[in-house]
Amino acid sequence: MSQLKPQARPIRPLDRAFFNRDPRPVSRALLGKVLVREGLSRLVGRIVEVEAYPGEEDPAAHSAAGKTARNAVLFGPPGYAYIYFIYGNHYCLNVSCEPDGRAGGVLFRALEPIAGITEMAKARGMKIHGPGDLVKLTNGPGRLCEAFDITRARDNGTDLTSPTSRLWIGDDRYVARGIQTTPRIGITKAAEMPLRYVLSASPFLSKRIPAKR
Repeated sequence: MSQLKPQARPIRPLDRAFFNRDPRPVSRALLGKVLVREGLSRLVGRIVEVEAYPGEEDPAAHSAAGKTARNAVLFGPPGYAYIYFIYGNHYCLNVSCEPDGRAGGVLFRALEPIAGITEMAKARGMKIHGPGDLVKLTNGPGRLCEAFDITRARDNGTDLTSPTSRLWIGDDRYVARGIQTTPRIGITKAAEMPLRYVLSASPFLSKRIPAKR
């Protein structure tokens, strides 16, 4: 769990330059940062698991087939939300990377909820009775989107570098430790590529890292 309460330090928005590079270093650097949803109350979740999708050369990326109306955000300026609907039942949040005109993105796979937990649970139709319920609140791409009320209609194309946005990414000076890479999960193409980045000790991962024997 996080060592700092969300109120302990102010959250500074990440600037566009942070995302203006290859999704692989962006993924690693995003671990420990926070996703913020502004509304009647502020929701905050620490980023503990992401996956990199380097762009048109990655057969698993949405940009592999070229620019379309659906994936245009990935080809635009860095630092914007790309939301898609999957399996007919949940949304996934990504952030665009690379300079304008070059595709690349990072998928958010899991968060550690640190503020607005009651509101997140209500959005997911859950009741938090203990640590086991808390772990299940945002430990998956669809779950975190539901908890943060993220939809394509509302959030696709949102500037994630602006604190005036309803959804943005910030830094509260938390120091991420125990970063580990693994193959991506939940896909069939290029699944063997080590492009999943996690805080290995976090209990909030969508899939735990097996303990070494």
